[in-house]
Amino acid sequence: MKGKLLIVGFGPGSKEHMTKRAREAIEESDIIIGYKTYVDLVADLIGNKQVISTGMTEEVSRAQEAVKWAERGKTVAVISSGDAGVYGMAGLVYEVLIEKGWTRESGIDVEVIPGISAIHSCAALLGAPVMHDACTISLSDHLTPWALIEKRIEAAAAADFVIALYNPKSGRRTRQIVEAQRILLRYRSPSTPVGLVKSAYRARQHIVLTDLAHMLDYDIGMLTTVIIGNSSTFVYDGLMITPRGYQRKYTLSAAEQPLKPHERLRKEAEPWALDPTGLSSAREIAEDALQKLAIRQRDAAVFAPAIFEIAVSPGVANKNFTAKQMMLLAEIAGEGGTMMYTPDHYLKLEVPASDPDRIIARLKEAGLTVAPIGDVLTVKACDFCDGEKKDAIPYAQQLYEQLGGMALPKELKLGVNGCGMACYGAVREDIGIVYRKGAFDLFLGGKTIGRNAHPGQLVAEGIPPSEIVSVVTRIIQEYKENAYPNERFHQFFKRVKQVGGFAYQEEEQTAKIEVPVCGE
Repeated sequence: MKGKLLIVGFGPGSKEHMTKRAREAIEESDIIIGYKTYVDLVADLIGNKQVISTGMTEEVSRAQEAVKWAERGKTVAVISSGDAGVYGMAGLVYEVLIEKGWTRESGIDVEVIPGISAIHSCAALLGAPVMHDACTISLSDHLTPWALIEKRIEAAAAADFVIALYNPKSGRRTRQIVEAQRILLRYRSPSTPVGLVKSAYRARQHIVLTDLAHMLDYDIGMLTTVIIGNSSTFVYDGLMITPRGYQRKYTLSAAEQPLKPHERLRKEAEPWALDPTGLSSAREIAEDALQKLAIRQRDAAVFAPAIFEIAVSPGVANKNFTAKQMMLLAEIAGEGGTMMYTPDHYLKLEVPASDPDRIIARLKEAGLTVAPIGDVLTVKACDFCDGEKKDAIPYAQQLYEQLGGMALPKELKLGVNGCGMACYGAVREDIGIVYRKGAFDLFLGGKTIGRNAHPGQLVAEGIPPSEIVSVVTRIIQEYKENAYPNERFHQFFKRVKQVGGFAYQEEEQTAKIEVPVCGE
């Protein structure tokens, strides 16, 4: 059965402003996927459907999960507030599909369902501020370099666009809105009208009408959209209005207009319009375009290269860096990079790099082991008593070569200990294997941190060495295919009750443990 992806923009959040097709899409879907706040906004439409919700910054995992379930024949609704194609999920879902070789003809069906974007819903509450040329700019620099955002603000300000600022401020991003105001004040009057709309058409809606000079005196957050007027925007009776420019051709107070309809588009009625017939004008336009292109190319040349992150270690069992290897790492890191020690038996190397493949090649030439960082599988092996207890080393090495760096729904640690002492704590990892009496014991679902940290459940003893790699591979493959985005292995094991043929055992908790918020 062929699945279907419905990428739904449901508008500001109120049912009255959701399109009929958006409602239908949610109702006809088998699975709903979205940011938790968005899921809560449409909870009464979801009913008993399967819901996969994740937190902020986990858009990629949501897109991947949606594609996975659609490929299995399900109808999946990926929901976004506003319009799914404006800072929403539509583009990202297509990117994930393209990476998998999807085509419109042979792949799963995809439908993008439009919704009212924040610029439009907020404009309606303010009056009519977006009556002329306007643009949207996100101040979030998590995915876009701030230097580029600054250029966009400056260009829009200089061109007298009405500007809608999305994602203006968060708990950690506080300077961006200040810098945006500073740039805008170079080109706009301090008295330029500004509208601040928080949670448009939702229960906690809040509207402020102010000006460019005083906009920072008010509360601005992630749920706020900031609309900045152009040079002709004005305020009347609590409304923010941008003229369309009709006064140039029309007398607004007159019943009969001085220009007849066929006269209004003549050249003499539009002296401000571009003359397309003049050779000198065309030449000037071309020269100006070439000059701007040269500036963009120059600016692109000075952009800093991307930051490259990689895990580096002397080997799976080896814990000793040589002096030569450390010198190479220091050389690669240079002044602009960092090396961070981690409790996972590797150094995290972060360097600005335009050629990461060359860096990887140099590290490997020096005998170092490299692996990706993030939501991947990490093999954490002990030092096997500096090689004295070496019987399990080949299996640790094989697990690393076959599984190390595998992309997963959430980071997963596979611990390997070479004797029953388990002194490197394999039993507390997501998956732990302990070599004892010529065979392996298997532990699943450990949790290493938090007040509710616990060892994994001992699910099998005496697994023959010849079988351990296939057993672990089967478990990890099931987790990869069936876990929710951002779901840790111990949560997955508890939810599905069985993985790789090993059953989860419910354990009675003797005391209730309140898990604190990070940092408390």
